[in-house]
Amino acid sequence: MENEPRKLASIQRIGKLEPIEGADQIEKATVLGWQLVVKKGEFKEGDPCVYCEIDSILPKRPEFAFLEPRHYRIRTIRLKGTVSQGIAFPLSILPEGTKAELGSDVTEVVGVEKWLPKIPANLAGLVKGTFPTWMAKTDELRVQTIPNVLTRRQGTICYVTEKVDGASATFYLKDGVFGVCSRNLDLIETPENAFWSTARDLKIEEKLRAASGGKDLAIQGELLGPGVQNNRLKLEKRTIKFFNVFDIPSYSYLNFHDAKEFFKRMDVEMVPIITEEFVVINDIPELVKFATAMSAVNPKIWREGIVVRPLVETLDMEMARDFGNGRFSFKVINPEYLLAYGE
Repeated sequence: MENEPRKLASIQRIGKLEPIEGADQIEKATVLGWQLVVKKGEFKEGDPCVYCEIDSILPKRPEFAFLEPRHYRIRTIRLKGTVSQGIAFPLSILPEGTKAELGSDVTEVVGVEKWLPKIPANLAGLVKGTFPTWMAKTDELRVQTIPNVLTRRQGTICYVTEKVDGASATFYLKDGVFGVCSRNLDLIETPENAFWSTARDLKIEEKLRAASGGKDLAIQGELLGPGVQNNRLKLEKRTIKFFNVFDIPSYSYLNFHDAKEFFKRMDVEMVPIITEEFVVINDIPELVKFATAMSAVNPKIWREGIVVRPLVETLDMEMARDFGNGRFSFKVINPEYLLAYGE
């Protein structure tokens, strides 16, 4: 489920331009790490543009009227066999006098809003408070928005997991108190709440207390199954696939092998591990190909994508400046999944 902070509209440069076989009105462009379709002749390589990402909702203005049939939402589409993610507009869509510095965020200037799926009542629940500040939210940036990280981290040994299609869930023990959070909220226990009821079914509190040895810890995963994200993986009952262990006192994640051992002691399932020996490559198209495969949870369904993290936790403060949490990690979404589900 997508919910990361992003520059929905920003000033970028048109990268490589390539012809599309059988198309005489459009061509393929690269912006940051994204591939998109543009009108032939509208841009030259190196031209500045206003790039609007997928999941942007544009205002109802004449220049955006072509998006009216899609309710002004930018989605992943396929044109002439080419996947297009985002739209590049000329700088002329900006109000007169706008400073168009490379990389600047013009989301508010353009009037762009973020599309968010409606949250079902069984996931919303009663709220104890906002997500606690003493632990980190799950937060992976799409690699296309931070292509320079591949240059900085090329050659790093990482593990790769499947990004499963569900709802972000955090379960914590702090000062002896067990709590359950959605991505953004600390939730009060009610029988109707899917996060809490699944935690009880799987005995998460008991297992976390037994494995933690009295330490303040949080574990994070993805809630899957009926009533969650349209249950796209077609599971018969709700479950949780885990991927993070967070040490609350030190405000840090456990390294991969330590986290893997911890989940083994807890006797809970991790997200599918694709490889533990992935060497970071500076090649976004190849990463997208790697992400494009069927799910290990249900081989009949496209997987949502992959998540890449180092075996040893690594800070990258350049990523923090790109609205991340400073943790070196990124996700690559499978475009076939986006096309299949209209995301």
